[in-house]
Amino acid sequence: MNKFTPNFLAFIFTALFVGLGLSYYSLADGRFIGAYHIGSWATWANAGAPNPDPYTKAFVSLGTTLQLGRSEGVQFVAQRDEGGELLLRECNYSIIGNAPPASFWTLRALAPDGHSITPLNATQSMNSKRLSRSNNGVATINIGSKLSPQNWLEIEGEGYFEVNLTLYDASVLSGFGGTINTMPIIKNKGCS
Repeated sequence: MNKFTPNFLAFIFTALFVGLGLSYYSLADGRFIGAYHIGSWATWANAGAPNPDPYTKAFVSLGTTLQLGRSEGVQFVAQRDEGGELLLRECNYSIIGNAPPASFWTLRALAPDGHSITPLNATQSMNSKRLSRSNNGVATINIGSKLSPQNWLEIEGEGYFEVNLTLYDASVLSGFGGTINTMPIIKNKGCS
């Protein structure tokens, strides 16, 4: 009986540690549990569903933005470039390629806590109506603190950031037969 108590307590402690750790991860990020991935991008495909899974419910409940219904739109988040490195504000990036089909989309650069990292006097987001394209129709959006030609989203500060691409009135992942074949690529163009 004396040996049983330390082993039992160790088992309980391990179970609590693992359980609370996984719960924290699923609430804090959890993109490996309930998210759909394509390249550097991830989305909570069930966020706007009538009956989302428990991980999606938990993640969405911590958010500060209004969740769109599945037929209204979907938001993709990228925290890493094509090489798997975390996005840093000290670096300049090019997002190359076209967004999945949607009536309208916006692209924003945000700090991990969700606030904008673009200067107050600068354009706060890129969108599908305000975009120049190359002759072959491919769009390139440059993100960084250094002035860049064509489409440029200025950011400031130091540390990590994420890029949010929100598709409005999109059929992708909505249950209406839409699929995603490709997403834009995020290339690191150098760091200061």
